[in-house]
Amino acid sequence: MGTREILDRETLQKRLLLCLFGMGTNTGLKRINTGIDGENYQDLIYVRRRFIHKDQLRSAIAEIVNATFEIRLPHIWGEGTTTCASDSKHFGAWEQNLITQYHLRYGGRGVMIYWHVEKNSTCIYSQLKTCSSSEVSAMINGVLKHCTSMEVKKNYVDSHGQSEVAFAFTHLLGFQLMPRLKRIKVQKLYRPHAGQADAYPNLEPVMTRPINWDLIRQQYDQMVKYATALRLGTAETEAILKRFSKNPFKHPTYLALMELGRVIKTIFLCQYLDSEAIRREINEGLNVVERWNGVNNFIFYGKGGEFASNRLESQELSVLSLHLLQICLVYVNTLMIQSVLAQKHWQKRLTARDLQAITPLIFSHVNPYGLFKLDMKERISRLSQPLVA
Repeated sequence: MGTREILDRETLQKRLLLCLFGMGTNTGLKRINTGIDGENYQDLIYVRRRFIHKDQLRSAIAEIVNATFEIRLPHIWGEGTTTCASDSKHFGAWEQNLITQYHLRYGGRGVMIYWHVEKNSTCIYSQLKTCSSSEVSAMINGVLKHCTSMEVKKNYVDSHGQSEVAFAFTHLLGFQLMPRLKRIKVQKLYRPHAGQADAYPNLEPVMTRPINWDLIRQQYDQMVKYATALRLGTAETEAILKRFSKNPFKHPTYLALMELGRVIKTIFLCQYLDSEAIRREINEGLNVVERWNGVNNFIFYGKGGEFASNRLESQELSVLSLHLLQICLVYVNTLMIQSVLAQKHWQKRLTARDLQAITPLIFSHVNPYGLFKLDMKERISRLSQPLVA
């Protein structure tokens, strides 16, 4: 942020790593300082304030994510994917700030972090949200604002991350929303046209009124305008949804989005109920993001896993540092697993089913506590011999 640098690059890199580790594990810079020789608390505070900011952290995360995509061997991890799953994770936080809220489902005060994780455990985007914020808006923001090389065409969510308006916006934005619906028995299918009361006798118990196509035609330009504003970043998703929710049943564009969402949701429900493969695909994708949430507790262990700050900026930096540490764990594990599987005696022992069960999101070999001795010259080789099919 300044006009010049006095520190040499090696010292700066070491202090940056220490600061990121202290914030990403929530242990704090004072505790990190006690375990490292030659560094003091004031030096770490200087580096954190001068060099660590949200935009730089997001750029670093994008670099690691893209590097992970590049080093993956297709015969181990499969071909490149265009699918990701999104879900939120509750973290405790001090109550004397504007973002902390009480969450009835978790029975405590705190904040929510919303993650977007692709099928091979690489998180492409993270957001710090209030407990009452819309998961639909967070889902759309993550797909539109991630700065990685991944193109998202499908997004898996649970029941809280979907709505009829969400189906409409995702369709207009060019990707498919695929939720795992908790109460599937209460869902209704909308009729395509009026005057077809006897067209589907076997589906009569789950059928409801026909779609209002005229309303969709009348408001189509307005719906495209709102979708374009979201894609270009000239409007926030949550702001648009709140504008509709003030008087939802009188806003014509909101009613048209509801109708379009009912069309897309009806098509999805038919596919969801007809295909076991789609149900398995959605469940497997959501299991990956649940696994990612489970590793959060292992990394973010300091201060009982609670955000010990009332400053929104500090909380956001901690979230992004946690994201960066966890994505680096995935990157290093990917290299280590590929190095192990390059050995010849594994080539005949692993079947295709075994390869499907391999995940880079493992941490049993990691010790997050104790004394740390940094060797800034040690690196893991990115070169791995391909596994013979």
